[in-house]
Amino acid sequence: MKNAALLLLLILPMAIFSQDRSLKGQLLDPDDGPVVFANVVLYAAADSSMAKVETTDDSGNFKFSGLEANDYFLSASYVGLSELNVDDIDLINESSIDLGAVRFASNAVELEAAVVTANRAIVEVKPDRTVFNVQGTINSSGDNGLGLLRKAPGVLVDNNQNITVLGRSGVMIYVDGKRLPLGGADLTAYLENLTAEQIDKIDIITNPGAKYEAEGNAGIIDIRLKKDKSLGTNGSVSSTISQGRRTRGNVNLSGNHRNKFMNSFGLLGYSNRNGWQEITFRNLQNGFDMQELTTFDSGSRSYNFRWGTDFFVAENHIIGFLVSGQTQSGENNSNNRNEIASFGSTSIDSILIAENNSESDRDNSTYNLNYRFDNGKQSLNIDLDYGRYRNDAMNSQPNDYYDPMETMITSQSLNTTDTPVEIDISTFKVDYETDALGGKLGFGTKLSKVTTDNTFLFYDVVDGLSTRNDFKSNQFDYDEMVYAGYINYNRSLGERWSFTSGLRLEQTDATGELMAFIEDLNEPPVELNYLSAFPNIGLTYQLAPEHVFNLNYGRRINRPDYNVLNPFKFQISELSFSKGNPFLQPEIVNNMELGYTLNYRYNFKLSYSKTLDQITRLIGPDDSDPRAGFINWDNLAEQTVIAFNISAPVQFSNKWNAYFNVNANFKDNQADYGDGVIVDLQAWSYNIYQQHTFNLPKGFRAEISGWFSGPGIWGGVFEYDTSWSLNLGVQKKFFNDQMNVRLAADDIFFQTGWSGFSEFDGLRGEGAGNWDSQRVTLSVSYNFGNQEVKRSRNRSTGLEEESSRVN
Repeated sequence: MKNAALLLLLILPMAIFSQDRSLKGQLLDPDDGPVVFANVVLYAAADSSMAKVETTDDSGNFKFSGLEANDYFLSASYVGLSELNVDDIDLINESSIDLGAVRFASNAVELEAAVVTANRAIVEVKPDRTVFNVQGTINSSGDNGLGLLRKAPGVLVDNNQNITVLGRSGVMIYVDGKRLPLGGADLTAYLENLTAEQIDKIDIITNPGAKYEAEGNAGIIDIRLKKDKSLGTNGSVSSTISQGRRTRGNVNLSGNHRNKFMNSFGLLGYSNRNGWQEITFRNLQNGFDMQELTTFDSGSRSYNFRWGTDFFVAENHIIGFLVSGQTQSGENNSNNRNEIASFGSTSIDSILIAENNSESDRDNSTYNLNYRFDNGKQSLNIDLDYGRYRNDAMNSQPNDYYDPMETMITSQSLNTTDTPVEIDISTFKVDYETDALGGKLGFGTKLSKVTTDNTFLFYDVVDGLSTRNDFKSNQFDYDEMVYAGYINYNRSLGERWSFTSGLRLEQTDATGELMAFIEDLNEPPVELNYLSAFPNIGLTYQLAPEHVFNLNYGRRINRPDYNVLNPFKFQISELSFSKGNPFLQPEIVNNMELGYTLNYRYNFKLSYSKTLDQITRLIGPDDSDPRAGFINWDNLAEQTVIAFNISAPVQFSNKWNAYFNVNANFKDNQADYGDGVIVDLQAWSYNIYQQHTFNLPKGFRAEISGWFSGPGIWGGVFEYDTSWSLNLGVQKKFFNDQMNVRLAADDIFFQTGWSGFSEFDGLRGEGAGNWDSQRVTLSVSYNFGNQEVKRSRNRSTGLEEESSRVN
């Protein structure tokens, strides 16, 4: 079934749009020399519509494949040469034509003012990052920030919503260039309430330079929200409804007004999300065999806003502000059933049923003041930021033990928890860059302060009366100050070589303090004070215009945050829970990447990383109850990851464009915790993502996308099995392209779920899970104002794209 699924993902688009016509030739200059990297465009003779775009190689050769049977004409262009045209190309009666050598005539060209439009492919690979353009894909409609990350190239989201890039954990999430100081359930909730309609693109930076914070072993994922720059007054309104096992929907309104003095932009959004999830686990430990089934039903309502203005106070000077906020209220109900038996027995000893009810309220807001000067040779950027994040959750959990026939309750306990969390983050940042020493010299500084207050109040409920249990209640505060400074320099070394280099220094002063309500349970604060250096260097070699190699090295850090340090016990039941570790140490990683770009479109990357004190999840038994198991955070001795990635946009015909991303990695986890508790685990894994877009008659566009993930390792010890997904979508525009209607079907074979097992410290766990991934989504958006959509074709990728133009 799994092999058939992979085969289906690969051959289905090809079976729909297979073509067999081809055309080739060679372009020569007036002196019979090859014309390298010239643009060659093929047009349909009937209506002059663009059929395909190619560029010549280092011998001047070009080839069009996968063409439809049709009559064509060809146009080629190159700076300094007159335009070359070839008419009457008959690919109806001929299946293959070789034009042979075709010569340009000489022409003097004067470069004058040009109109430049921003063309956008689904995925763009740039020297320092990979850009996933969300608005370039039909199947993004109705999705959210977390769901889009599952589709992003090189990114994997596991069963606990942990995010890895190129097989490496510890990625930092940014929004509009600002770090999001959230983790765990708080980060998941934020991303799930960030709708795809609000997101413009996602930048994936696997080896950031010294200008960026050193935090994040796997690099940075920067989610860029929409910000219209068109002149005049423009806006859009969109609405989405999505149906799976549960219903969800959202409404968004965005707009901007721009003139020669200012640009003001804003967004309002409402989202109503209902979700479902099911997890099964079988745990074998301490002579017990336990079969556990947990179902989750959740619902949330969120409102968000965003308003910013840039003032053009003088030539090259901009002062701006940005305010954003998100409020969310939700309810999560779960039912946990655990059948407990002795190992090897065929009969059940007892059954534990825990029905949880959790209500939460989240209130997040961020504020930014910015000044920027840029005259092309020098730039100065000053940012002042403040973020306020509040989360208040109430949870009620009855634990009822039944006899084997489930006819009588043998014992029961009821408890409730109140867990408010307050996070405040303040930053001040200055970046300066100037032309110097034949290249670009940059330096800057950043000061950041993070204050986190976590309160955990545990109540025992007896005969309807709640009493705080001070043995289980406490408060955990985490304060962090980071003082950073950096310098970087980059320049060309001749026509073929260039390099980048940088050094960042960060002084970290952090304190984690656990304060119990019973004095004897207090523990001394955990203090971290250290100075770290983070160098980076990169070399680029351009063998030819279409052959570019690059080699990059960087050192990074991942500090434990409040979410993994917090020792509170978060329960699904009395026998299944998770907790943090206040004694975690920061992890340090050294990353090396070798990249190759072919024809400005095909990208290959080989990476190696070695992480010391890797922070990871471990699943093990609890000392207080032989039946209980929990998930904890700890430092591995080391983790080694070797990864290889291929990114390739392909145009099969003028009606069929595709994008492929293949990622493979080898992971080696090593740790020794003493007393025979070791981690020695190696695994290969791979992930294939592809997206095919078809231009259909009458202005329709269709999309087939999907991914296939091979087996691998989550966290420190969980080995997971294969999973895959196939998605379909169709799009049509109306009213001069102002209205866009999208219909999408996600995970149509319902194969996104996970399964796997772990063995650690005497516990073997086998589990599987599914969530509400099989969905049908309808999305409608309408653009208003004085901008029009212009279709064009990117010469470097060959993909049809869209850009906006002011009338």
